[in-house]
Amino acid sequence: MTQRLATPDTPDTHACSNTCANRCHCSKAQAPAEGASPPRTRSLVDAELLRRFDVSGPRYTSYPTADRFSDQYTADGLVQAFRERAVSERRDEPVSLYVHIPFCESVCYYCACNKVITKHHDRGAPYLDKLQAELRLIAQHLPAGTPASQLHLGGGSPTFLSDAEIVRLMDLLRQQFCLTDDAEISIEVDPRTVDATRLAALREMGFNRLSLGIQDFDADVQRAVHREQSYDSVAALMSTARALGFQSINADLIYGLPKQTAASFARTIAQVSTLRPDRIALYGYAHLPERFKPQRRIDSDALPTAGDKLQMLSHALSGLLGEGYTYIGMDHFALPEDSLAVAKREGRLQRNFQGYSTQPDRDLIALGVSAISRIGAHYSQNAKELDLYEEALSSGRLPVERGLTLDANDLRRRDIIMTLMCQGRFDMAAFERQHGLPFAQEFQPELERLAQLQHDGLVTVSDTLIEVTPLGWYFVRAVAMVFDQYLRRPRAAQAEAVPVRFSRIL
Repeated sequence: MTQRLATPDTPDTHACSNTCANRCHCSKAQAPAEGASPPRTRSLVDAELLRRFDVSGPRYTSYPTADRFSDQYTADGLVQAFRERAVSERRDEPVSLYVHIPFCESVCYYCACNKVITKHHDRGAPYLDKLQAELRLIAQHLPAGTPASQLHLGGGSPTFLSDAEIVRLMDLLRQQFCLTDDAEISIEVDPRTVDATRLAALREMGFNRLSLGIQDFDADVQRAVHREQSYDSVAALMSTARALGFQSINADLIYGLPKQTAASFARTIAQVSTLRPDRIALYGYAHLPERFKPQRRIDSDALPTAGDKLQMLSHALSGLLGEGYTYIGMDHFALPEDSLAVAKREGRLQRNFQGYSTQPDRDLIALGVSAISRIGAHYSQNAKELDLYEEALSSGRLPVERGLTLDANDLRRRDIIMTLMCQGRFDMAAFERQHGLPFAQEFQPELERLAQLQHDGLVTVSDTLIEVTPLGWYFVRAVAMVFDQYLRRPRAAQAEAVPVRFSRIL
């Protein structure tokens, strides 16, 4: 459950997330030497398909996607969302929580997250004051003690805050929400900023899941993106985290970074495999220096070619599956016993702004600068600039900057897209019973477009079912895009006259 994505749907999302012989969780496995040849792998996906589907498209952490949010949506919309929840069947259901901590000590050149680079740690306390003010405003519309089954701290780097400040934040959240006994409580961790003592403190606070930003272990690549950390230091942290009883550890990786080669990234995949993280998020780097200032420090001539990126992806897929990881979908992998893999096998997988989730389809309440909430048929995003976020709260206003209320067609298509993205199987007959609409008539153009994907072996379509094939899971975003009406609709004028760029779907 991570939000620190290298390739977000749009720049406006607030993401801005050891193989011994018996594959046990231990620290004795030897990492492949940096100069060693990468393991030989066989491509599991046809190279021609990879080239043909190397196109841009949404990540579908929401539908409609965040680029469709309107600045005409205000705090009144969020208040209305809370009112609708209060009289709905969802009113007593647990929610998911997200808190965005924007601060980082140093900039990673690839980063597209909403962040504030500063070494002044005294900025943490005033930000917590603003989070407290936001919680008080929310408390006017949401009952105290509302159960929460999931909490994620993202950024930025949440561990920029001191232990005492994180304790204060957790206390503030518990004053409004009741974390369930089985709640997933996760935090993003920059391995360069924590040690065994800090991990122990986080575990004591109740965190049971970690997401470690690794990206790449190659020294040249790390220098090129201004993020240097050794394999040994990460291995030590993971060993400590397991000893402390963290239930799941996620590792973030990025392919397509400067100085990366197919051989060097294959070595990183092999090194990460020795660490045996429970989950792996594998993102493709999107180079958008016109939108993200830190990326202007990257030498574009040092970026791998499109062909090299596809080779990296192909080898990574083969390497991780060969090490026993389950392919969850898009850019997520998990060990078979991890709850994410279990949820996929049991048809319980969900998707929200943090990516794939084991939780039921919960309302998401998000706090902090740029954070996006999803409550019923409403999406609501906070101000993306820290000063505007703080100004709204100082004036006693919910810091909503934009959002969207979904209409009936949006809700139907969201159901289709998220079901395909998560379960890979959509029951057209059940849709007709629920909505009283003939599916084949309502979505005739979409079924015609699916025919080509069926020819490619990505889906099978019968009179009642659309099913994503095992091959199709690698291209599931392309399947979902068939039902996205906004990709074929002219974009309305928006306050920000900036063309939207999506990440590559591979």
